[in-house]
Amino acid sequence: MFEVDFFGERRYLAQTGQLYLEVLTPYLEKVWAAGPSFRAEPDVDNRHLVEFMLLEMEFKGGFHELLEHIEGTIASMVGEVLKERLEDLKLLGADVERLEAVKPPFKRITYTDAVDLLAATGVRWGDDLKSAHEKYLAQYLGGNPIFVTHYPKAIKFFNMKENSINPDVVDSADLILPFSGEAVGAAEREYSFEKLTDRLLNSTMFRLLKEKGGSLEDFSWYLNFYREFGGCVHSGCGIGMNRVTQFVLGTDDIRATTTWPMNRESNV
Repeated sequence: MFEVDFFGERRYLAQTGQLYLEVLTPYLEKVWAAGPSFRAEPDVDNRHLVEFMLLEMEFKGGFHELLEHIEGTIASMVGEVLKERLEDLKLLGADVERLEAVKPPFKRITYTDAVDLLAATGVRWGDDLKSAHEKYLAQYLGGNPIFVTHYPKAIKFFNMKENSINPDVVDSADLILPFSGEAVGAAEREYSFEKLTDRLLNSTMFRLLKEKGGSLEDFSWYLNFYREFGGCVHSGCGIGMNRVTQFVLGTDDIRATTTWPMNRESNV
């Protein structure tokens, strides 16, 4: 995270508006936000930016409806750019025929099955998938968008809902796109105050937060909402717009998706 001094108090540049959107879903049912997301990425490469546009949505509904929303959103994005900017796509050398084939439903594979496919590369159950693994899966499964679902609970954000059959995994999904890899992170959300508190206190993220001088108080407003008002079945996702653009343009370099790419070497 990027740490800043905000009138004498330690604050951070925004990474996500997810938690704020979540507490609105019991009342507004469908909410979204779009804005810059900042990550203090140390690497200067073709995959990472320190500032990118993030589209987030949360809604009153479950996991399977969530995947359908994501499919519809990505298909709509591709359909609109084909309709409105076909000549620009051709000028930039995009594969129009490939884009015209982007139609729901997208293929789906569980994390466990993905690990089995990747076993020869040294991936083991519980490992986080790297960019090379994601690109291999997309290519192996036909070069189309693919959902990898039900990741291990231990490697995912504390508020992702445990699967009702296997509590070692969460009802989560990453949408993997050719060229860009993971472009969407999504999950059904936990809304039990007790479970949220326990998961947070035992998460790697919280340990790192404490090392930086943080505490449970940093999440008090979020946890108190569920303690005082309860919650409802809800789900959401974050869509990295630059990675969607990578997929549309067919480029391996995320720096080609923005006029002024920001990374560690940028002059500002």
